[in-house]
Amino acid sequence: MQRERISENVYWFQSEIYAQVTAGAITGPQWAAVIDTLALPEETLEMRSFIEDQLGVPVRYVINTHYHADHSGGNCFFPGATVVGSELCRDLLLTKGQASLESARKLNPVFKQIKIVAPQITFRDGSLSLRVGKKNLVLFHTPGHSVDGISILVEEDRVLFAGDAFMPLPYILDGDYDTMVNTIRKIGKMGLENIIQGHGDIILRGEIDEAVKENLNYLTNLRKTVRAAARRRNPADALLAIDVESCGKSRVHLGGLSEELHRRNVRFLYKCIQSEESIEIAKESALEEEEPYEE
Repeated sequence: MQRERISENVYWFQSEIYAQVTAGAITGPQWAAVIDTLALPEETLEMRSFIEDQLGVPVRYVINTHYHADHSGGNCFFPGATVVGSELCRDLLLTKGQASLESARKLNPVFKQIKIVAPQITFRDGSLSLRVGKKNLVLFHTPGHSVDGISILVEEDRVLFAGDAFMPLPYILDGDYDTMVNTIRKIGKMGLENIIQGHGDIILRGEIDEAVKENLNYLTNLRKTVRAAARRRNPADALLAIDVESCGKSRVHLGGLSEELHRRNVRFLYKCIQSEESIEIAKESALEEEEPYEE
């Protein structure tokens, strides 16, 4: 596990084992709040040990940016803490999260240590604020990667823990394309010092505009090329030809996982486009069958 002090009492952690997943901690004089957990128990426990033993404060809150297991599976390793997240995060952890954990346990015995702990403090609309020492944390909705996604702004430092709303490669398989675009644009207009991505390295102030532009260009190119492939006589072959680099991203992101995530984006977006076209055809057919109104 890598770690770094971003600003006074604000820390960043990154997995060296799984997909460069990240987490954070904000410490006060009496206690700390953790933002997300790491994917594997050993790294989450190492993060907890650093906060409690080296920084010398217990963890009172664990904030989940969304329900996916690589960000929330370690909730159970903070037994004295209160878990915070969106209302949708709680609902999804108790449904999809539980089913996903049961499947993971069959594949890897390490996940037998994990149990689902859903948020006890939730919010549905607007935002939620939490004071940790000298820092004010603002939790607000940033869906797109997933419907329950939130980000956490450290107001005093203009540091944003974005969860998977911002990644080296936008990933929409469990979310929505247009919502993802709007969320990235929103983040780009916030005047931030740093973006803590849900996976990957810290984005510094001078890098933010370019990172936002690159992610938006990727999504634009993705939709354009998938739409073009869908119109081909053999769309399956055309879809296979859409590699991540042709859409403007590097295949080396996320330890080499970017190509696989891109392939999933392609398949997901193709299904969405097919569904949209089916709806349009159905509407047109319904209009054609209607008889003209006569007085």
